[in-house]
Amino acid sequence: MRIAIAGGTGVVGARAVQAARDAGHETVVLSRRSGVDVLDGTGLDAHLEGLDAVIDALNTSSLSLRKATEFFRATTRNLLDAEERQDVDHHVTLSIVGIDGIAVSYYGAKLAQEDEARRSAVPHTIARATQFHEFAGQLAERTSLGPVSLIPRVLCRPVAAREVGEYLVELAAGEPAGRAPDLVGPEEDTAAAMLRKQSDHDGTARRVLEVTLPGAYGRGLASGALRGVPEISRIGQETFAQWLESDRSGDRTRLARSPFSPTPSSPTSPPLRR
Repeated sequence: MRIAIAGGTGVVGARAVQAARDAGHETVVLSRRSGVDVLDGTGLDAHLEGLDAVIDALNTSSLSLRKATEFFRATTRNLLDAEERQDVDHHVTLSIVGIDGIAVSYYGAKLAQEDEARRSAVPHTIARATQFHEFAGQLAERTSLGPVSLIPRVLCRPVAAREVGEYLVELAAGEPAGRAPDLVGPEEDTAAAMLRKQSDHDGTARRVLEVTLPGAYGRGLASGALRGVPEISRIGQETFAQWLESDRSGDRTRLARSPFSPTPSSPTSPPLRR
């Protein structure tokens, strides 16, 4: 198959590219570096010609509902319109587990993105995943003051970004499913506990303070909705502890923005996610 990956240089997108190549698929990475601007549509038709599927792992750093929604609606429409013109058979969207009841900020924008995929004439699959193992470290990079980290109360089931990338490729190679089973991590955890474990493992002296954010956003994070429902989900294999012990690409120490971890404007408006 010929598969294009939008956001193919990001945390999950890069892993999807590798997984597709490992599976023997021909890959096309959609990026400005290759002459494609998904936000305004430049270069899309030429790069999507003859493709079988497109994986959308794009991300924006904005936590603003308006700005993030504008980004996801524009990029998704541009991709889908070009796919329809080029007769691409399958569009796969990466989204977030448990966001239906948290239609605010970045999560509301991801719901708008899903809506664009559902409304298109291109056959689609929406694949939701939980927070990645990189999540706690990314939060610390953005919410720390010296050795102190203010971490929002987030109940989650962290999953390996590598497994998310592999899942996206598996779905892209199959028939369009509409809404695919969610992919959730093997164990329940909290963002604060994850960071404490990571600090202990790395031997860093860090004080982690867990805070509950106000409003619908904070309630959503603390509600447990982002953990998903394991009984009806696909469950990843790599635990957070196993990931900490791995040396895979130096992921633990690389400040890489995940599709679910946009940069916050302050320590009290933290990134989520993925």
